[in-house]
Amino acid sequence: MGCRRVATLFASMSDFIGHECGLAMVRLRQPLSYYTSRYDDPAWGLRRLYLLMEKQHNRGQDGAGLATIKFDMPPGDEYFRRVRSPRRNALERLFDITNRDLRGLDWSAIGELSDVELKRRCEFLGETYLGHLRYGTHAGHSVAFCHPYVRHNNTASRHLAIAGNFNMTNSRELFNRLVDYGLNPVGDSDTQVILERLGYLLDKEHEHLASTMGPGSFRGLEGRPLAIEISNQLNLVRILEKAARDWDGGYVFGGLLGNGDTFMCRDPSGIRPGFYYIDDEVVAAASERAALAAVFNIEPDQIEPIQPGHVLIVKRNGHIEQARFAEPLPKRQCTFERIYFSRGNDPDIYEQRKELGRQLAPRVLEAIDFDLERAVFSYVPNTAEIAYTGMVEAAESICQQRRVDELWAAVQSGSATREDIVRAMRLRPRAEKIAHKDQRLRTFITHDAARRDLVMHIYDITRGIVGPDDTLIVVDDSIVRGTTLRESIITMLSRLNPARIIVVSSAPPIQYPDCYGIDMSQLGRFIAFEAAVALIIESGREALLQEVEDLCREQAHLPPERMTNYVARLYEPFSLDELSRKIAELVTPRDIPWKGQVDVLYQSVEGLRSSMPGYTGDWYFTGNYPTPGGYRVLNRSYLQWRDADDRRAY
Repeated sequence: MGCRRVATLFASMSDFIGHECGLAMVRLRQPLSYYTSRYDDPAWGLRRLYLLMEKQHNRGQDGAGLATIKFDMPPGDEYFRRVRSPRRNALERLFDITNRDLRGLDWSAIGELSDVELKRRCEFLGETYLGHLRYGTHAGHSVAFCHPYVRHNNTASRHLAIAGNFNMTNSRELFNRLVDYGLNPVGDSDTQVILERLGYLLDKEHEHLASTMGPGSFRGLEGRPLAIEISNQLNLVRILEKAARDWDGGYVFGGLLGNGDTFMCRDPSGIRPGFYYIDDEVVAAASERAALAAVFNIEPDQIEPIQPGHVLIVKRNGHIEQARFAEPLPKRQCTFERIYFSRGNDPDIYEQRKELGRQLAPRVLEAIDFDLERAVFSYVPNTAEIAYTGMVEAAESICQQRRVDELWAAVQSGSATREDIVRAMRLRPRAEKIAHKDQRLRTFITHDAARRDLVMHIYDITRGIVGPDDTLIVVDDSIVRGTTLRESIITMLSRLNPARIIVVSSAPPIQYPDCYGIDMSQLGRFIAFEAAVALIIESGREALLQEVEDLCREQAHLPPERMTNYVARLYEPFSLDELSRKIAELVTPRDIPWKGQVDVLYQSVEGLRSSMPGYTGDWYFTGNYPTPGGYRVLNRSYLQWRDADDRRAY
């Protein structure tokens, strides 16, 4: 691929990163009359679901959906309801709909209504709820893409709804397996494939139980219908064990059966997060621990993680268990959850983000030669704020220690003056809020110049704080594609006319695709990859691009288990500092009047691991994937880049 072709391809890339979806589940452990009596609110569970979803709204703003199961409804009455919306403010729209009937109740007489009558009058009132917040990645934005997905059946225990936060790297193979079963599935998205796979095995479980239940099986249970006995004995662990044998991906997803059985499961590597809380009133689960702690006003240590390869099950009869359905793999919890996706009010995440900033402080101070008098520290809103706080605190501590050492040396030599003491006490980092983020702007105009104009106005700046001799140090959580830096942030900050801008990333450079929930599968979109390619061409190593392509094509037909990360060879010739300097050059706008210097300073992988030692999911930084499917996606992504094919790589 020649230089012109490379430049054209990179110039067209957008700086979009797909977010993680959010999941919430609420299963009441008492009848509705209990919540009416204790809280004057039969919809207490529904409101807990709303709060769990609202506390996780950062995880999805492109759609929302929820489903509810009503227990013990007489034949002929609805026992399942679902509502979804792909529109703006989807969560508010959802709960406007679910509260419609509640607003019409006579609350002064609410205690006189039976549970069944309450559920008849209020279509979304039930005993178990499943909610989902969607952040669209590669699919469309219609209601059809919003979870929960449903497999309808007239038998309640075969009626299935699922919602989740996941991507499967081998959804096409899973689709083909369904065809081999003799099914005719509609749609090949991973969600649809998982739904059909579970539904198929749910049917098989019913057939198995029916075939083993002769008249002798009902000794002492005469008169109980076969369907009820099958429903009671459904083995969700066995179903998931069979379904998950060839799943390759990262996932947490929940499910509701029409009979009232509820479950939430987590992938064997623990890539995606999932937590749960149990008390006498409720079993609740969510993607984020902090959401559960806030909604139920409990301490974080009262909340448990769903273990990797395990499923949390609440049977209709109230039995609760967490059981293994897949052999756990080495734990590879996603570090991006801690850096960016999850909200920072979880105490562990808060401390980890501060530590990311502390790790960067010595290198930032070296970059400015410890000149705090001509440096201004700030951050890009909003998720970088905690790392920024840690960096400023550490920078102040380091500089104070240096000043103490210098002052003590002066005292011992007899040269210390009052001015030296005053200066030592006064010297500290100048921490300012330079950038302010507007509400989310939708770049609906496709014309490039018009789109760039919109992007430039995502942030506002505080003028009059930075002087022409100052270095402006700005912390961001990560630098993925560099487009926002080039088209918005640096352009905006240059209007303050500093002598120099240092952009500090709390995360290492993203060098490899992700395929486990984050939409980062196109290798050519990463600014670190663009920089490596530019350095390869500039240093006369362009043959290396062809060499890696040949190696990738040779293994393209192999099973993922036998694939090797050959793309790593493109990064091996260059240090982190060399890569950072080239990235700084690439993200510096060429069409602005400011002619100051731009530098980029990245977190090291060692600094990342030191900040969060229990979180080793760093494949987008290191190329060390947790499942074989990741190597296949990487291999395909590089070949598609060489072919100028910008499709998703899985």
